[in-house]
Amino acid sequence: MGGLAAHFSAMARNNRWSNHVLLRACMSLRHEEFTATRTSFFPSIAETLNHSLMVDRYYLDAMRGGGLGQAIFRDFTPFEAASSLADAQREQDEALIVFCAGLTDDDVVRSVPTDRGEDGEVPESIDNLLAHLFQHQIHHRGQVHAMLAGTSVAPPQLDEFFLNFDRDPEVERMGLM
Repeated sequence: MGGLAAHFSAMARNNRWSNHVLLRACMSLRHEEFTATRTSFFPSIAETLNHSLMVDRYYLDAMRGGGLGQAIFRDFTPFEAASSLADAQREQDEALIVFCAGLTDDDVVRSVPTDRGEDGEVPESIDNLLAHLFQHQIHHRGQVHAMLAGTSVAPPQLDEFFLNFDRDPEVERMGLM
């Protein structure tokens, strides 16, 4: 199985596993550590992870043609507990896996409107939206990973998904390969 659609499907499964591993570590934090002010783009682990979830919702809605647009940002209620955030991120990741599994190589080049508020609707191709979504997730997971280094919980390994040599056995248990 090859092609861009297959690549995005694999990236969605990797995204699910990576978020699972990172959020499992975050659930081991005391609430004060999860919400503590830290040095990063967003001022806490909780705010960084809430931002990632909110943006995931925005882009998946756009690719599905859901029409919620900027309302996702206005109506988002941040999760205060790591466990409830992990549940919401798992649901979002599962929805992204389903979406990507249904794509064909013709679908990924299709253009969809993205609601950019005062800037209006901007057409974007699904392949570029997915590439951006995955890059956005990797970027912010890296920030959380670095912030974990200043807590009582060690940052987890996040790159043991694709290669047979070092694949985390949990990937198979989660049914992601």
